[in-house]
Amino acid sequence: MAYSTVSLEEMLARETEETRASVKQMTAELIAEELNLRQVRRLRKLTQVLLAKKLKIGQEGVSRIEKRTDMNLSTLRSYVEGVGGKLSLIVEFPDQPPVVLAALGLGGGSKRANKKAGSGAKSKSKTGRAA
Repeated sequence: MAYSTVSLEEMLARETEETRASVKQMTAELIAEELNLRQVRRLRKLTQVLLAKKLKIGQEGVSRIEKRTDMNLSTLRSYVEGVGGKLSLIVEFPDQPPVVLAALGLGGGSKRANKKAGSGAKSKSKTGRAA
């Protein structure tokens, strides 16, 4: 039995316009779900140098962020905002509708906690004993 080779274009040409549009949309959705940070930056037509200037860090900092698999939400939020996006974190439960978590990675509360911890450390060092 002889098989003939058929290109993707030929296969799609045989389909209806509605099917082709559906395939195109599904392809775009799948690609969008799987982009890494480097690809997102490139999609936005930004170099590491340009993004570094926006983030007020060095180019090597952008490179390090793009290579990470684990990072703080505040770092990810800054990166996403630097490329023109908005970070949302959605929690999905099997028995409830999805929940959008708000204000994560903004860093507001941790700065105050660090200042309080820092002032306590100063008073300890001045007196030389634990408070």
